[in-house]
Amino acid sequence: MEIKQLQSLVAIADHGSFSAAAKYLDTVQSNVSAHIGRLEAALGTTLIDRSTGALTDEGDLVLTRARRILHEVEDIDADIHSLGDTATGDCRVGTIGTTARWLMPPLLSSLSRHHPGVRTTIVEGATSSLLLRLANGEIDAAIVHLPIADTTLDVRELFAEELFLVAPTQHVLATHTSITLEELAEHPIMLAPRGTAQRRIVDRAAANHGVVLQSLAEIDGVRLMASLVFEGFGAAIVPASAVPGWLKGNFVRIPIEEMPRRVVGWVQRPRPRPNRATLAVRERAIETVQRHAPRQPGITLEIGVKPAKGPRPSLSV
Repeated sequence: MEIKQLQSLVAIADHGSFSAAAKYLDTVQSNVSAHIGRLEAALGTTLIDRSTGALTDEGDLVLTRARRILHEVEDIDADIHSLGDTATGDCRVGTIGTTARWLMPPLLSSLSRHHPGVRTTIVEGATSSLLLRLANGEIDAAIVHLPIADTTLDVRELFAEELFLVAPTQHVLATHTSITLEELAEHPIMLAPRGTAQRRIVDRAAANHGVVLQSLAEIDGVRLMASLVFEGFGAAIVPASAVPGWLKGNFVRIPIEEMPRRVVGWVQRPRPRPNRATLAVRERAIETVQRHAPRQPGITLEIGVKPAKGPRPSLSV
């Protein structure tokens, strides 16, 4: 088994065909075919369906490990060339979209000043999809909604943010200046899918008050859920950063009494050891959050402090 064989497999998976993989690798198609043929012979199985160009089940298994091996090879070179406080190399970071909106601009600016040799790739997604990509080795770290079920990951809490009800101005709930979970349970609303961190927070809070919230639809994507509110589809529970304070429109933000905050954190695999580039990005991310999070409406660095009980001021727009 050779590195070029694994590179060919990954290139085919990423680019869809032998010819496209050859173009990406700056070689000819016959070389790619030969690499895959020798890899299949060594493993005694077919990795790519020649009639469709798609990976077989065995190919998918090999692909996951191939990505990890190639990333490790890249990291060896990057770590050796990282001296002192200067980091170089690639870092692939996943992030939930609501956090990316306010965190990525200052973070990327900070990285360009402090670590110009770090090449950062930002991948946006829901927490569930980002954790899967982290497990598969497609990304090096992720900024996600906590808590997470995988106890083997290294986790660093970054900040906490309020969960609000957002509703179109014509919605039956739009006249509320604040709302209780008991009142909210009388109306179907959009919720995160069952099993997600945000849904567990909401369901636990509702259960503590002896109610069950009605689901109008389950949406795996906070920004999509907020967009559906803006389009008038219905009301939804979303974090504060999903609806920035400067955004105007035909909707209202309504505080939910005694609703816990959601916590957002940085997660990465402990093994293999993160490369110097990833550690540098984490360092700058923590520093950037410390400086910029307090300026974001509804976001706090006081993660362990519970929200005040009782109604809070309305955030109507």
